[in-house]
Amino acid sequence: MKKSKLKMKYKVLSLLLLFVIGVGSAFLFFKNRHFEDKPPSSVSQEERPSSPVEEPKKEEYHLTLGMIGDALYHTGTYKDGLKSDGTYNYDHQLDDIRPIVQNYDLAYYNQETILGGKELGLSSYPCFNSPQEVGDAFIKAGFNLVSLANNHTLDKGTKAILNSVAYWRNQTSVMTAGSYDSESDRNRVPIGEKNGITYAFLAYTYGTNGIPVPKGKEYVVNLFSKEQAQKDIEAVRDKVDVVLVAMHWGVEYTHTPTTEQRDWAQFLSDLGVDVIIGSHPHVIQPIEFIGNTLVIYSLGNFISGQDDLMKKIGLIASVDIHKVVEDGQSTITLDQVKGDLLYTYHKGHKGYRVIPFYKLTKSELGNDVAKVKAKYEALLNETNDPKIKIGTLSLDS
Repeated sequence: MKKSKLKMKYKVLSLLLLFVIGVGSAFLFFKNRHFEDKPPSSVSQEERPSSPVEEPKKEEYHLTLGMIGDALYHTGTYKDGLKSDGTYNYDHQLDDIRPIVQNYDLAYYNQETILGGKELGLSSYPCFNSPQEVGDAFIKAGFNLVSLANNHTLDKGTKAILNSVAYWRNQTSVMTAGSYDSESDRNRVPIGEKNGITYAFLAYTYGTNGIPVPKGKEYVVNLFSKEQAQKDIEAVRDKVDVVLVAMHWGVEYTHTPTTEQRDWAQFLSDLGVDVIIGSHPHVIQPIEFIGNTLVIYSLGNFISGQDDLMKKIGLIASVDIHKVVEDGQSTITLDQVKGDLLYTYHKGHKGYRVIPFYKLTKSELGNDVAKVKAKYEALLNETNDPKIKIGTLSLDS
């Protein structure tokens, strides 16, 4: 009897033990199953598998802008292109600067004398008219931004302007600004794109030598006013990365910017203009930054028939334009501002050539090359801005 009771007791204990083991196993099974079924958001940081962090996308773009001054074709300068067969060609005048210009993405100059063409009669000071072959040579050299707004735009009346506009309209690789043949054309601010950077180009002149602008045809030349400039700039400022403005301003034959030039430069800078390209004084003036705006007060003459030394010395300037896009935001910066001197050489008003100073020899400027170079470099660099490097131009720059 005792044995039966003892046997029964062992059976009960065994069943209890098996029950405890079974319940424990079931608990562990369902616990693990529950863990595996957890959604990713409920897994602790330690439990989650690590994944690489994606870096913000950054895009970079870059272009170079080169700039020269006035193409001012006096009698000797335009006759220098006349060939024996009666045609005109000016390529030789630009031979020494062509390799430099063709390194720039954008290359600017001011066509000071109207390209009204031979049919209207070629003429010099005080009312200029030049062969359209002048434009051919500059285009061939690589120039693709041309200002047509200056004090000589109206020298030969509206017929010359219509001829000029028609000529430039046929040059598909070139953007012009400052003179138009209709109000609708004038109001359509040119916008271009190069290397992923968009730009707008505007040009203005202080006046037209007292020649009145034809009533109802104010579009033939852009006379500067703050109201009009603000309207033009605000119309494009948010549509492009860079705004370039050519300004024909200042006082002739002075190396010092006037109070008016500085006032207008500050005004344009406040409107968000990136680069101001100055002309009219026919001599070079300093370069400076106003905030983030690069201001070149005067590039001087590029080529002319003027004989005074200071009028034969011009400036070639360049700037690197950078665009960075990060997190959907675009930033523009200007750096590597460079400038160097150019010299218009001729002998007896024949054989005109524009020569960079670093290529000049005594045969072209006598013994004064180093002295003249030092004088003008000091003038250009009077602001002592480390971002502006004067005398650094070369074919490798």
